[in-house]
Amino acid sequence: MKPDLQRGFRLYDRTVLPLRNRITGDGKDAHVVPRTMSVLVCLAEHAGEVVTRGFLDEHVWGRSVVTDHVLTNCISELRNHLGDTRAEPRFIETVPKQGYRLIAPVTHLEARTEPEAPLLLRRVPRIALPLGLALGVVVTAGIWWAMSTGPGQGVTDFPEKSVAVLPFENLSADKSNQYFVSGIQDLIITKLASIGDLKVISRSSTAHYSSGPSDLQKVADQLGVATILEGSVQQVGNDVLINVQLIDARNNTHLWAHDYRRTLEDILGVEGEVAQKIAVALQAELSPAEAARLASLPTTDEAAYDLFLRAEYQAHLGHVNFDIERWKAAIPLYRQAIVEDPGFALAWARLSRVENDLTAWGGVGKNVQQLLAQARSDAKRALQLAPKLAAAHLAIGYCEYAGKDFAAALKAFNAALALSPSNARALVARGNVQRAQGRYDDAIASYKQAFAHDPRNTVLAFETGNTYKVIGRFTESETWLRHALALDPHNQNAKSTLAEVILFDTGDVALALAVLQGDGTLVGVERTVMLTYQRRYREAIAVLKRIPDTRSIVYVATGGSKALRLADLYRLAGDKAKARQFYKLALSKARAQLARLPGGGWAWVWQFVARAELGLGHTAKALEAVAKARELLAGDPHRSYAASIMGINASLYAGAGRPDLAVPLLTKTLEAPTVGNYYSPVLLWLDPDWDPIRNDPRFQALLEKYKQYKPAVNYGSAPASTASSASTR
Repeated sequence: MKPDLQRGFRLYDRTVLPLRNRITGDGKDAHVVPRTMSVLVCLAEHAGEVVTRGFLDEHVWGRSVVTDHVLTNCISELRNHLGDTRAEPRFIETVPKQGYRLIAPVTHLEARTEPEAPLLLRRVPRIALPLGLALGVVVTAGIWWAMSTGPGQGVTDFPEKSVAVLPFENLSADKSNQYFVSGIQDLIITKLASIGDLKVISRSSTAHYSSGPSDLQKVADQLGVATILEGSVQQVGNDVLINVQLIDARNNTHLWAHDYRRTLEDILGVEGEVAQKIAVALQAELSPAEAARLASLPTTDEAAYDLFLRAEYQAHLGHVNFDIERWKAAIPLYRQAIVEDPGFALAWARLSRVENDLTAWGGVGKNVQQLLAQARSDAKRALQLAPKLAAAHLAIGYCEYAGKDFAAALKAFNAALALSPSNARALVARGNVQRAQGRYDDAIASYKQAFAHDPRNTVLAFETGNTYKVIGRFTESETWLRHALALDPHNQNAKSTLAEVILFDTGDVALALAVLQGDGTLVGVERTVMLTYQRRYREAIAVLKRIPDTRSIVYVATGGSKALRLADLYRLAGDKAKARQFYKLALSKARAQLARLPGGGWAWVWQFVARAELGLGHTAKALEAVAKARELLAGDPHRSYAASIMGINASLYAGAGRPDLAVPLLTKTLEAPTVGNYYSPVLLWLDPDWDPIRNDPRFQALLEKYKQYKPAVNYGSAPASTASSASTR
């Protein structure tokens, strides 16, 4: 970036301030996402010239992998702020098949007297906002992710051989067969995803649209495709009518349409026929293996097929909101389908996937070891039956990932991608493995590649933002988290993590709290964390009491059960009797959880035990539990957990009055490349965990070392008795 442009410039009546990420003029003062501002500055540096997409990728995103859709959205956001249009541009002109050109004259501003704030490590300066505006920023700063570029704008930039299958309309009088309609759509997508020459959009993104949207160009633009497949299903008794039509969204013309009149007995395989016709219409090249996969039937048994579609419907609903009861309902349906057709490989594979999902939630009443063993057995059976089935390799990969054999998991996911190149699930799974291995740039690249096939997936946007957070790249993290919230304002993971990112980046607790509006377990618990940093313990207790005691609480920054959180807060508030009551309950819950988990328990749970023991005054037992947690951590290959567990262990040592153990471990935590997972230097001043050792010279040395991170507002941190650090995080 040129220094004179960095100070600011004008485009007609608009003033652009890159250091402040602002565009002002025409009565408006717009906040611009940093990456988008970088795109504008790059265009301004080459005003009047055609700047190619490749040049922008290299000079704005560096070595990061980005999709064309991301750049298109950046340009769309700039046009929105500048009051520009693609059809009649005054500022930014699109040069088809090449790139963009800034056609507005650039006037450099005079040098400003205010110095640029220095960058401290990965920390990016932020403009302080009045509290009244903070919530507005949460919504408006990310809106560009959800906006389309308007009818006809950007669609021509997408690959010609790209397609999205919208939800099929159910024209049947009996709406209870929605599982059948949804299943047909999903199987068509699965078949299409196996064609390497096509870009295919995942169902989780197309599910956001109606069966027959009025503005196909807008939908295609948001999904990043050139063509749309619409369809309907009508079932009357044993007869089924499936109508499909492939539409070129660039000019709203029909490329191909067909009616399939079948009975339930001969409906099997229709998804392969539709996929084959789409491939022909889009002139996609099919290898012999791909053609064979399109023609293959998942089963020849009508009853097994129907049961499978019912199971898939339940499993899909379960994945939308992690509805465990839906997963539990899907398992017997898959098993019934397998009874009808023991050779139904796809049913074996999908059954394994759901069983694996349940293991991630601690088994939900089932023994985790047994459940994982069953999932592995079912996945192996699927692979034996169909060695070329992508879903079977996915199932094997999920099992290897759960068993923490990351090399084997990566091999399985890559095998799935070789068979199904547009499979967003496989790309996400690969990214999860890479993140666990500590290969964060590779993981982010995989997530972004998946996003090209699943651009409306708020969970995927969250995972991308969360991965940036882990490695302390808070600006990119905030962008993706706002992206997730623009796609789904009710995404609690994104909202609570965004609050944490703002806190870690700025130390501004009030600004972070302003993000945490609305109901929900995750948001509510994160609100208690922020109130704790403000020493508003009684308010935090009142908020926490209103939150249902569910498993979701345990998964908020590994904070433990509701009982453990209440115990911590009562201790901090000075109510020793109440604290002791809840520490006893929390210890009982943590010990019971250890008995259900594989391998003697997780490091997290041993820390829950340590916190409860410490709160009850059992210092020796607490230190034994910390030692067990550290032992498990040493043998855990999951790299992103290391710093967060070290930080919590350090806080437990602090609560035990052992600064000699706490400070070295805390120092190691702050120097770890993954410190952003659950910690930041700003918390040295804000977190009451450090009050017991705050006056220790070794801790004071840490404060001096990281003094550039000291928050503008501190809420008081007097040394406390060495009762229990017990992080409420």
